Amino acid sequence: MADAQDIKSTSSNSGALSTLVTVFFFWGFIAAGNGVFIPFCKHYFHLDQFQSQLIDFAFYFAYYLGALVLYIISYILQREIVGRWGYKNSIVYGLLFSAIGAVMMIVAVNANTFPGMLGGLFVVALGFSLQQTAANPFAALLGSPETGAQRITLGGGINSFGTAIGPIVVALALFGATKANDAQIQSLGLDKVSVLYACVAALFVIAAGLFFFSKKLPERKYDDITERSPKALMALLVMTALLIVIFVMVFKSYAVVTTDALLLAEVEDTRVKLALAGLGVILATLFISLLSAKKNVTGWGAMKYPQLVLGMLAIFTYVGVEVTIQSNMGALLEQPAFGGYTSAQIAPFISMYWGSLMVGRWTGSIKIFEPSKPMNTLLLFLVPLVAFGVVLLVNSIAQNDVSALYGYVVCIMIQGIAFYISKDKPARTLMIFSLLGVGSMLFGIATTGTTAIYAFMSGGLFCSIMWPCIFALAIAGLGKLTAQGSAFLVMMILGGAIIPPIQGKLADMPSIGIHQSYWIPVIGFAYLAWYGFGVRRMLQKQGIDYDASTGAGH
Repeated sequence: MADAQDIKSTSSNSGALSTLVTVFFFWGFIAAGNGVFIPFCKHYFHLDQFQSQLIDFAFYFAYYLGALVLYIISYILQREIVGRWGYKNSIVYGLLFSAIGAVMMIVAVNANTFPGMLGGLFVVALGFSLQQTAANPFAALLGSPETGAQRITLGGGINSFGTAIGPIVVALALFGATKANDAQIQSLGLDKVSVLYACVAALFVIAAGLFFFSKKLPERKYDDITERSPKALMALLVMTALLIVIFVMVFKSYAVVTTDALLLAEVEDTRVKLALAGLGVILATLFISLLSAKKNVTGWGAMKYPQLVLGMLAIFTYVGVEVTIQSNMGALLEQPAFGGYTSAQIAPFISMYWGSLMVGRWTGSIKIFEPSKPMNTLLLFLVPLVAFGVVLLVNSIAQNDVSALYGYVVCIMIQGIAFYISKDKPARTLMIFSLLGVGSMLFGIATTGTTAIYAFMSGGLFCSIMWPCIFALAIAGLGKLTAQGSAFLVMMILGGAIIPPIQGKLADMPSIGIHQSYWIPVIGFAYLAWYGFGVRRMLQKQGIDYDASTGAGH
């Protein structure tokens, strides 16, 4: 544990905090930039919608594997490995690992190989997994305990800003100031991507150096004994092995080259079944674990708590829904019924989608500053408008046409009303925002044009506050197993790897198409609404206050 001197030395360490929140920015910038990178790669490398979603698969599967490896190492040592390294060193290692991934990305770009680029993104995200494990508690340490939540909130706000400008910067890197059509995209070079990732790699190394050489930052090491959970470990290992087998089979199916329409249809049908089987493996693992732990809690560790296991599925679903809405949005916007935009013209819409998360997270942070009740009500509607204006301004500076986004202010105001009704209570907030998510997706499916685009983009507004709500509810009452439960929840970022390819595969099917494929987030939001409602009863049975304040967005 950090001693008093550590805390004192960092109480006013604004420089160290500025460096730390830069790490939060990286996560958002790279992840959101994938929304533009996906349609670009689809046209440049002649991919179908499922193949293009492998960008998200590589990125978010790395989060899962990274967290799983850290858990396994901690299990073997019976000590938290991040604790033994210390938060400071763990972030340095994570930054350097991400820098290696950025270099791999440059090499792959120069070799003009899509699988190599996926490998580079995978390694970047592995570094992010380690950084994220250490960064949140480290932010809380950099100053007095009373203001720890505000520092984490600042990190979340910077993360959201990164998601808002990431698509714009990536679009400029790929297309420059021109608005290339899809045919012209195939003739573009990838040299600007090399420049972009060279800058990213340099920033990773500089940030790592600032952390490593800082004399003021505490090491923040601890060596607590962790409870063994062999049954939980076995369940996760079996799930991982099955997922790897399934997706290897999917990838191998692309080696089948045929002009036979009947055989091609059979191959497509097999791919859909395999993708759904991957989802089935995850669902079966979690529900079998839940039922087994209910009979005998020994050996399950944190997974003996139903709110955690179902919360793991909620995190999986939330991340999957958040990612899949925007990952498939590029293909949707290319349709004539939705404007017929080219890959070079979609950046403002992807930016506004991720900007919607920034709008929600800024609004969800208001309570921390303890405004009076009348001021709080005013800010619930004023802060979202300011954040909305920031996203429009950034796009305008990038010379993007934002005229099609003005009407989106109606959705912004609806979210303000939802915040007012939710009263900053996690279970109620999750249920209300999830139901609004269901409604917005259904409205988008039932309509076309600008109103449908607004409906799908508003999914970002309703996803914005879900992470802290689910996290707070899932770890409630875990006591000494809270750290282990948190690690399990971080693993479930896996949803961003599994759900988008499933929607992409459905979008490739002529009988469904990209528009109707948005039934996937409808189902996801519906489960999140159920969890928001059902978890209250679980926690009430354990005598836990489920309506404790969530604090800021993640």
